[in-house]
Amino acid sequence: MEKKEGAIPNATAKRIPLYYRYLKMLEESGVSRIKSKEFSKLIQVPSATIRRDFSHFGELGRSGYGYDVGYLLEVFSEILNTKVEKRIALVGVGNLGRALAHYNFKKNENLNIVSAFDNDPNVVGTKINDVMIQSMESLEAIIKKEAITTAILTVPSLNSQEVVDKVVAAGVTAILNFAPGRIKVPDHVKVQYIDLTTELQTLIYLDENFSNAKHMVG
Repeated sequence: MEKKEGAIPNATAKRIPLYYRYLKMLEESGVSRIKSKEFSKLIQVPSATIRRDFSHFGELGRSGYGYDVGYLLEVFSEILNTKVEKRIALVGVGNLGRALAHYNFKKNENLNIVSAFDNDPNVVGTKINDVMIQSMESLEAIIKKEAITTAILTVPSLNSQEVVDKVVAAGVTAILNFAPGRIKVPDHVKVQYIDLTTELQTLIYLDENFSNAKHMVG
């Protein structure tokens, strides 16, 4: 892949996994070639945005021909480093955490929850999909031993900063946080927030106020 020089915009970087997921679906359906307008309808991203995003990674398609699905998959697989296992720690095994542990990214072979932690003595020592739930006291030691650098947090906001401090001290540099409150981390640590309440309120607002308009995912 002949990648262009310069940093990739954050908005583009966030869309790469979306592109990869739908390209994988196309490949599994036997589709070998697709044009940006067709891809736009499928993933609900404007075709101009798709072409602009793709341009950051060189000449990925040809005018009049479109894009080769297999080649795009190779390009985005390399960008996402999908052939290397990403070992993940799950902190908080309540209802949401338990659902995530059961799912464990089955459609992404390289994403793997290998450790889970909770402070409830009733769940510590039990297993979900062969993943043993460990006590919070053992969190730092296990994360260091397993060389885990990514963590998913499904803990109450009241406890999130304390948990973040522990996982960061253990060597975690990427955090997916489901708690609505903001957390403080060192500059080298990346945090992605998923607030289900905010997402739902946004969806309802758009539905109630822009029901006649077509909304594209940015």
